[in-house]
Amino acid sequence: MNTAGHSEATVPRGLELTPFRGLRYDPDRVGSLAAVTSPPYDVVVRPDGLHHLQDADPHNIVRLILPQATTPSARNEQAADTLRRWVAEGVLTTDPEPGLYVYEQRHDDGMLQRGIIGALRVSDPSEGVVLPHEDVMPHVVADRAALMRATSANLEPLLLTYRGNGSAPTSKVVESTAQRPPLLATTTEDGYSHRLWAVTDPADLADVRSDLSHHQALIADGHHRWATYRLLRAEHPSPSAWDHGLVLLVDTARYPLRVRAIHRLLHGLPVADALAALDGLFRVQRLDVPLAEAQAALADAACAGNAFLLAGDGAFHLVDHPDPALLARTIPTDHPTAWRTLDATVLHATLLDHVWHIPEDSPAHIAYIHDTAATVEKAERDGGTAVLMHPVREEVVRDLARQGVTMPRKSTSFGPKPASGLVLRALEL
Repeated sequence: MNTAGHSEATVPRGLELTPFRGLRYDPDRVGSLAAVTSPPYDVVVRPDGLHHLQDADPHNIVRLILPQATTPSARNEQAADTLRRWVAEGVLTTDPEPGLYVYEQRHDDGMLQRGIIGALRVSDPSEGVVLPHEDVMPHVVADRAALMRATSANLEPLLLTYRGNGSAPTSKVVESTAQRPPLLATTTEDGYSHRLWAVTDPADLADVRSDLSHHQALIADGHHRWATYRLLRAEHPSPSAWDHGLVLLVDTARYPLRVRAIHRLLHGLPVADALAALDGLFRVQRLDVPLAEAQAALADAACAGNAFLLAGDGAFHLVDHPDPALLARTIPTDHPTAWRTLDATVLHATLLDHVWHIPEDSPAHIAYIHDTAATVEKAERDGGTAVLMHPVREEVVRDLARQGVTMPRKSTSFGPKPASGLVLRALEL
């Protein structure tokens, strides 16, 4: 993926990836490494997801990234106490010397992804070094910031992409390191195998640092956490450990990511009411078919224009062919055509704001869910409406990022995402 807004050769400073002393689980102190991992905090969405992970092992990382208590302050203090206790008990131990970490994910469907984890210098979008492509929700940034302040730790890495090539020094370090025995290897219940290696050789670290200084990156997953890094950096006089944040960098010239949609669950809006409000504004077709067939119909419709699937009443409803006059009066005109025609733009500006009158940043009204089946199941269980999206094309994301245009929040889901719990960064180390 081309992640440049300017050509990469003109980036004045580029990516600065710094070694750190990783905080990792002692495999002898936990049931299994797989049992203590979790998807990123915002992907724990299935109906029993949180409880399932908590029950998998008493030391599952979800107890740090999604602590459970009656108030936000109590949750964050609980996470901080848990982290301190696990370190004191030796459940989490610090690697003896600073390093970068090569991380590999593999699946039996043929997917292989390798990247490098480190502490990246935090920069503002105006620097053109780390480019966002989505807007963020302030309340989520505030929540993540409070957790990071309490724990003084980066608990899970962001996923960033850059455009390198197979003969570059970083690629050589990644590939040669992956031929050695790993620090850890485990397979999680989703079928992904994970391996991690430390890179501590000074020559390798110097090669990576020099190579990456000529590149810029696109945020693939973790916009809210990157915004949190920026917020916390601004709160602490520089230099400090808050000048850097934990990331996984993947060269998508060698390992292209997969792009999936993020769906919406509208609380308190029954499907019948959602459909009634669309009368005369969109074409609506009822589909009494399985989920896979409904998604195929959505994909076909999306080739011709904006299209969505509504679910929650036992059927699927294909919503497409919006009234051009409706779009003309609801879509802002001060953005490029590629932005104005995004499904996410039409959903937020036209459907949520104008037709359904649902605030997009209110957790009481809307949830953002990655898993398609879970979104439908939650809507049917709760009496709400699931809005299923078709993935945006990768080249659209790239082109908008080049122009410095951010997409509506939660427009894309790049993957595979790094598992949380394999390596943490404690800021006092």
